[in-house]
Amino acid sequence: MKWSEQAWQQITPVYQSILSMPFITGLTNGTLEREKFRFYMMQDSGYLDHFGRALALIGARATHIGDALTFMRFAENAILVENSLHESYFVDFGVTQKGPLQPACHHYVHFLKSTAALEAVEVAMAAVLPCFWIYKAVGDYILQQPHVAANPYQRWIDTYGGEDFGLAVQQAISICDRMAAQTTDAIRQAMTHAFVTASRLEYDFWDAAYTLRTWP
Repeated sequence: MKWSEQAWQQITPVYQSILSMPFITGLTNGTLEREKFRFYMMQDSGYLDHFGRALALIGARATHIGDALTFMRFAENAILVENSLHESYFVDFGVTQKGPLQPACHHYVHFLKSTAALEAVEVAMAAVLPCFWIYKAVGDYILQQPHVAANPYQRWIDTYGGEDFGLAVQQAISICDRMAAQTTDAIRQAMTHAFVTASRLEYDFWDAAYTLRTWP
């Protein structure tokens, strides 16, 4: 069994909890309160800025030139392409500024950047994988549900359930599997731990948006 298959088994309960959480249900049927989606978009825009930097750092540390170029492209996509979606939604939903990073986002981005900087590069690659893989899985899941006419969140669904994003996800998974196969048992265990931790932070990010969780 590949490392990615074993890692996904580890997060199955987390992923199932994500699918059933009210934020995802509201995205699926278009009933999510606009205020909660605005909060999410503001935080996600800030997240992507830091996520792109973590990806670029991983690219700089990658030992294989192909992996370095791939992660640099991931970084460019996170900062430029996905932010263009946020900017259009900012107009549609009346958001005028990103605002400060709130606790869930702050925790997540600092976990990713510290892992990218200080842990083995294989572990760093595993840490950023849930942001690719879980978003793709959630996007695909929503696309399989009955279509809702005039869903205000359809562009978000199409972005993460689309074929282009799917290709990037498969690249990220393949790189992690190859790196895991070539490293030690200890590093593989650390990769799985980072993957599970980041998956839990994915859940927490959406939960924080639904509850509008801010600093006390």
